[in-house]
Amino acid sequence: MKYFTECTTVEEVKAQYKKLAKENHPDAGGDTATMQAINTEYAYACARIAKGAGMTDAEADEEIRLSEEYRQIVEAIINLPGIVIELVGRWLWASGNTFPVRKELKEAGLTYHGQKKVWYYSPDEYHGRGTNKSLEEIKAKYGSEQITSHNKNKALKR
Repeated sequence: MKYFTECTTVEEVKAQYKKLAKENHPDAGGDTATMQAINTEYAYACARIAKGAGMTDAEADEEIRLSEEYRQIVEAIINLPGIVIELVGRWLWASGNTFPVRKELKEAGLTYHGQKKVWYYSPDEYHGRGTNKSLEEIKAKYGSEQITSHNKNKALKR
């Protein structure tokens, strides 16, 4: 467990995973074997922290399942051009110029929200909540963390 030894919270594990994925993902010039090792250690680190936080085995398993689902979705869409990915509460939102990549977003498991004009992913138990609120109201209530891609960071440096 060399990648996540310093992490003591799930948030730290997720932040470290994002950093490592940007540096080591095959789409960003990394190699597949290293990325697979990071993925494996990520799941174990989440489990270790969840169980250490006093969660029941069922709660820890649910947290790991959700972390893995989010990770897979973010990996599938993080390098799509022109999109902004945000984690808002337990929802992933993809906005920006999504029309050209709508097929990829749908294949990754996201659903288009016609009223809000964004794509989203949420665990099944959260579907249908907050549909009358604007995305800005939802962000204000739950907070928002933007997930940036390797390609977007390069573009910003130019």
